[in-house]
Amino acid sequence: MFQPSQSDVRRFFCSTYLRQRSGAPLEPMQAVAARWIDEHPEYHPELADEAAALQAVYTVEEGRTNPFLHLSMHLSIAEQVAIDQPTGIRQAVDLLAARRGSLHEAHHEVMECLGEMVWASQRSGLPPDGQAYLEAVRRRATAD
Repeated sequence: MFQPSQSDVRRFFCSTYLRQRSGAPLEPMQAVAARWIDEHPEYHPELADEAAALQAVYTVEEGRTNPFLHLSMHLSIAEQVAIDQPTGIRQAVDLLAARRGSLHEAHHEVMECLGEMVWASQRSGLPPDGQAYLEAVRRRATAD
């Protein structure tokens, strides 16, 4: 399993942003990331300054969203949907996106489910429960 460091993740998003802005060719994963970077212009100033990005600290107390975590979650969800893992996530996300009229808004709701799954796993010391995660997304996709 690939486990990039915090610095690796930040360099990836910063370099993707700069390559995208310069019109340079993107690698496949960068192309996926570029789509989500475009959806978040509020992060562009942070992505434009790699040195500052590598030093930045994002805490809940400051109320600042970590753009690198947020974009990483978009990538994780996109990859889950692409390979349909856990099985059924593609259908659930597609349904949620149709109901919300926006894949971006659907991703943000799925992020909440993903975050809850990770939090529960960390709290319990058990592996992440993919089935509970999928059911949480399905509930959102089918709720009135």
